[in-house]
Amino acid sequence: MLIHGKNFGFGCMRLPMKDDKVDYEQFCEMTDYFIENGFTYFDTAHGYISGQSETAIRDCVSARHPRDSFTLTNKLTDCYFNSEEDIRPFFEKQLELCGVDYFDYYLMHALNSENYRKYQNCNAFKVVSQLKKEGKIRHFGISFHDTADVLKTILDDHPEIEVVQLQFNYIDFDDAAVQSGKCYRLCREYGKPVIVMEPVKGGSLVKLPDKAQDIFSSLGENSNASYAIRFAAGFEGIEMVLSGMSDMEQMKDNVSFMKDFKPLNEKELAAVEKVCAVFKGLNIIPCTGCRYCTDGCPMSISIPDLFACLNAKTAFNDWNQDYYYSTHTQSAGKASDCIECGNCEYECPQHLPIRELLKEVALTFEKKEK
Repeated sequence: MLIHGKNFGFGCMRLPMKDDKVDYEQFCEMTDYFIENGFTYFDTAHGYISGQSETAIRDCVSARHPRDSFTLTNKLTDCYFNSEEDIRPFFEKQLELCGVDYFDYYLMHALNSENYRKYQNCNAFKVVSQLKKEGKIRHFGISFHDTADVLKTILDDHPEIEVVQLQFNYIDFDDAAVQSGKCYRLCREYGKPVIVMEPVKGGSLVKLPDKAQDIFSSLGENSNASYAIRFAAGFEGIEMVLSGMSDMEQMKDNVSFMKDFKPLNEKELAAVEKVCAVFKGLNIIPCTGCRYCTDGCPMSISIPDLFACLNAKTAFNDWNQDYYYSTHTQSAGKASDCIECGNCEYECPQHLPIRELLKEVALTFEKKEK
């Protein structure tokens, strides 16, 4: 085992917010509760919450807890470097922003067939290996969003990779686009421990359609998050499961079932299969809300929020979503404003046909009144 301690981590892409700023008071409370209950692992990246995640880690974790009491992972994201010479200064800036002098884990961020060439051309693996030799990184790995064939190429090219972070949940396990199961099995074949991201699929596996909710409700009073996170954590070779918690209620719930972890039993696994069948019968956009698509949008379209509106209207017959659509587009672009530049699709880890999906959103929410 590379990671010491319990196999549950605090993903810091979705933190408690107050007036568009990280709510430090609540984040400190959550951090203290997390560590007091024996958990140590925090995960961040430079672009999370428009740069606020790293500084929140500095002010609420690093400045308040001994360095050896927590494990910190950060990432090298391709949009923040254009040459080999750019990588080290960017890395040093990340150390400063996080208030630490080393990272326990440093990952090549969101690798896919397209950006992998950039990492190769800029000798990123060489630079990061040198940083590890200098003691500024304890362990080196990748986070990954592509097919198993692409992952195999990367692992063959770079046997020095120690760990792989994958999107892994019960909906995506057999999904033909995400290929969670295939990628997981490949990691097992290559002996690479797996860190799980998106175990609740950006919250999609917490708020469920009625038919799916009825299935889990029949089992008892466990939360929907418990079934999703325990599903992921129950596989062999899963080193860590991350959860992006945005309030103390979520924190306490997650800690309650991960502190004394028990994998899903046969009855619970059967229920998960039934829930998967319900989802397959719905026309749901598999967006995780990572927001990688929004920064480069020239029309300032809040794409994940508009997709969430359509999903809620589809899955829950929630007609309030017309109001929320109006709210999300008051000071930002509408779906029909898309100029089809394709920047969003290049950045999307889920490989979604965003331009076509925005047309569907526009047809649903922008119908002219008769």
